[in-house]
Amino acid sequence: METLIVKLDATGDVVRTTSLLHRLRGQVTWLTAAKNMVVLDNIGEDLRCFSWEDRHQIPEIAYDLVINLEDRVDAAQFVRSLESKQFFGAYADAQNELSYTDDSREWFDLSIISRYGKLKADTLKLRNRKTYQELVFEGLGFQFTGEAYLLPKPIHAELFGDVAIAAESGAVWPMKKWAYYNQLESRLEQEGLVVNVLPKRSSLLEHLSDVQNHRCLVGGDSLPMHFALGSGTPCVTLFTCTSPWEIYDYGIQTKIVSSLLEEFFYKRCYDARATTAISVDEVFEAVMAQLGRSVASARVVSI
Repeated sequence: METLIVKLDATGDVVRTTSLLHRLRGQVTWLTAAKNMVVLDNIGEDLRCFSWEDRHQIPEIAYDLVINLEDRVDAAQFVRSLESKQFFGAYADAQNELSYTDDSREWFDLSIISRYGKLKADTLKLRNRKTYQELVFEGLGFQFTGEAYLLPKPIHAELFGDVAIAAESGAVWPMKKWAYYNQLESRLEQEGLVVNVLPKRSSLLEHLSDVQNHRCLVGGDSLPMHFALGSGTPCVTLFTCTSPWEIYDYGIQTKIVSSLLEEFFYKRCYDARATTAISVDEVFEAVMAQLGRSVASARVVSI
């Protein structure tokens, strides 16, 4: 088998797509954004990676399977030029309009390029109860059975503690940034816990190390969450405007869903009510429960 995967952004989405590598046989070529090359490097013997900027260096062969999980016109145009026996995902038609294959519709019907339009797509997304992996795996004819993420080796970082707080959300989703991280940090420190707000790092591999060096991660639906899920680090995740159901919890995640989720679902504006709907008490209790669980697990392992 020769398979090509096109998954460029965002880094968290790239990380969760690595679970698919457990089911693909033979050589896999992955086309991704340059910044994400580091998270794919050396995670599989039969995986070779190319940046989007170097896309014309990928082997000029007839692929058995091409998987395009991007909703970008340029990516769809590029894959149209490739020879493949089977194609899954988004493509550009003769008029350079974006469309997608029927076997990928469970995922792309919920996307920004949905054939139903964005309003209907968001409604379908709100009703959906399948994880990202289930939607993609099933479209490809596989059954998702909890296949783990594949992660690279981290770069050692000196930041250690009990609780890591991932407070940043980025400009695209301003309502992901919960308003009460400072209050939560104070409450946890009053319990004698070592709490660190994750800093910006020059390398994603240092960022990965920061997550792995803590007993619990608290934050929104973000890259640190995916690093935690891939590392076996218990996490408490706050969902204020994105789908909690698309995230597979791997048995280590506590999801706290805003009571106003439907009102702000997949909206990219800012409203303070979205960032304050979840209380400090609720998050504090969830973190303490996760820490209690991790202590109990450690005792079982030591015995």
